[in-house]
Amino acid sequence: MKLRAAVAGLPSRTVSNADILDMIAEHSAEDFDGDLDGTLRTIDSYLRYAGSQDRCWLDDGERPIDLLRGAAKTALAQADMRPEQIDLLIYTGIGRGFVEPGGAYHSAAAIGLGNAHCFDLLDACMSWTRALQVTESLMRTGPYRAAMIVNAEFSLREGGAVVPHLFRLPNAAALESRFPAYTLGEGSTATILTADEHEPWEFHFASRPDLAPLCNVPLAGYEGYCDPSDKLAANGVGYFTSFGFEMHETGLADAYAVFDRLAVDTEKVAALFTHASSKRYWQMMADQVGLGSAIHHVYQRTGNIVSASVPAAIASAVEQGALLPGDRAVGWVGSAGMSFAVFSFVL
Repeated sequence: MKLRAAVAGLPSRTVSNADILDMIAEHSAEDFDGDLDGTLRTIDSYLRYAGSQDRCWLDDGERPIDLLRGAAKTALAQADMRPEQIDLLIYTGIGRGFVEPGGAYHSAAAIGLGNAHCFDLLDACMSWTRALQVTESLMRTGPYRAAMIVNAEFSLREGGAVVPHLFRLPNAAALESRFPAYTLGEGSTATILTADEHEPWEFHFASRPDLAPLCNVPLAGYEGYCDPSDKLAANGVGYFTSFGFEMHETGLADAYAVFDRLAVDTEKVAALFTHASSKRYWQMMADQVGLGSAIHHVYQRTGNIVSASVPAAIASAVEQGALLPGDRAVGWVGSAGMSFAVFSFVL
């Protein structure tokens, strides 16, 4: 399988850490129980420690489908391909406007992919990586020759799963399940892959379903679809709940263990792409495995853009000349679920 193009479509509004603090102060001022100023200073220190600076959010008049369509059209141009050549479209990630049909169908219509077979794949922040694995398997065993993977991670609209509900802090203790929301950005990506038996990819995955309660967006009636946990719906039904500090601490050993399964000489790796959940955390991990100088961060510019994090980083590295044709690259992801993955390919 050959990666022909990776393009990110980022919205135009830049939201700084200071903007986040101002929003929390505005929404929390009336009902906060405790020292709000002290809690804001704590949030500021957490953001700076993680390496957070800015994130991109939708501005007035911007729509997810337009950014997705723009990324897809640019990807087709970069790959020198026509829409009718794409025979598989996978819509992946958490952000979506439809439960039925899959977002892939509406995306294919918007892009003009009249010949593509369509389906969605949902696996939290691991979604794009899992879609890569599925695409590679389908190309090896089936008739597909050209695939596009798209996502549209836009969850920060007013009245959505994050804003303003999670910015209305009741007390300092609520940070335990809300802080990751303050690092989130928005974005869409389009990735084009073609069948190529001379470019094998290496994938390794691991799952820790016992840690599933640590990060969720529960739907109404969720209680009937899981075993009880006091962490589920800690911020309410329909709202993002993430115990990010516990996830990073608990998942560290599993992330290292899955990386150790990779059969790649790290000295030959030109670029490392990771999930954008914390610049400091992933830099520490990259340093530990000998790839500290190869990691390509976008977190400080985009925020955590969920399943779009890795393809956006690939797009950035290619644009900056940090990843060139023939270079070896590695992807490394940890996700809600929890799940962990490492993969390698040659551009």
